Amino acid sequence: PLLLVPLALLARGRRGRRTPPLSLLVVAGSGGHTTEVLRLLSCLSESYSPRHYVFADSDKMSEAKIRSFEQKRAETFPNSKFTLHRIPRSREVRQSWTSSVVTTLYSIFYSLPLTNKLKPDLILCNGPGTCVPVCISALLLGLLGIKRSIIVYVESICRVETLSLSGKILYYFSDYFIVQWPDLKVKYPKSVYLGRIV
Repeated sequence: PLLLVPLALLARGRRGRRTPPLSLLVVAGSGGHTTEVLRLLSCLSESYSPRHYVFADSDKMSEAKIRSFEQKRAETFPNSKFTLHRIPRSREVRQSWTSSVVTTLYSIFYSLPLTNKLKPDLILCNGPGTCVPVCISALLLGLLGIKRSIIVYVESICRVETLSLSGKILYYFSDYFIVQWPDLKVKYPKSVYLGRIV
């Protein structure tokens, strides 16, 4: 799939016959986000390992989907590695904006040591609110000179004319911002339109 184009840019210039492993942090989320992001991962090579999955502590479905995906993947790549991590949800559905600020700050505070521990080369996310504190944590680590992570944001296929709240925030901070509908490319010129990729 065309998603491999921006992901391949990260590995470009790496020398040697075999591409060194790339530590990948994947932000999963409820409401179909996990299903979409796993579709994106299904085509990645074994070079993207280990894969660190991060999702909200109140997300009851993502872990089962991820474990099932990784079990099938292990049939092709038996040495593949992955880890699972839960963080506080930054914003619940219908939560007020005022209280959302507090919970998001708490989630960032919680995410920072986790991101520092994992030090991912690449972060892949597609819209769940959980991706905002994770990406902000990664940006802070980069500003502090600790670890520079490449952020690839893929807006959900459901967003046809407007960006999600997460997308509106991370549009300004992601290294690659991918949309799946042409109208969004017109409205957000920094974005990359690759057609439907999930």
